[in-house]
Amino acid sequence: MAKFLKFWLPVTAWAVFIFYLSSIPDLKSSFEFDFILRKISHVVEYFILAWLLYRAFAGSFDNINIPRLFIYPTAISFLYAISDELHQSFVPSRNCSILDLLIDAMGILIFYIINIFVFRRKRRILI
Repeated sequence: MAKFLKFWLPVTAWAVFIFYLSSIPDLKSSFEFDFILRKISHVVEYFILAWLLYRAFAGSFDNINIPRLFIYPTAISFLYAISDELHQSFVPSRNCSILDLLIDAMGILIFYIINIFVFRRKRRILI
């Protein structure tokens, strides 16, 4: 149970946080570059989600092979991004955006590019 809480509670908490942010109508900042800030936040949100899922799979399954360690968290992160965009279509003044979905996917991809670089360099997995 402790292993489950250590690895999967952060994933769940982060997913809830993303859902909460998506539920806020008119989510904007007072900064001049609000649009850019919001797009960067999409990248960061899904970078963190991919990392947390990767960490959860690596820590929960002792015999998981490297391809599955990349495929499962990627698929779950991307499916969550799709569900998040669909969820936003039901929130007043928010909409479902393919561009935002692609930006979310960039966050996932950036995590894996960094992870592959670290893995090749140090011969270990980034957890």
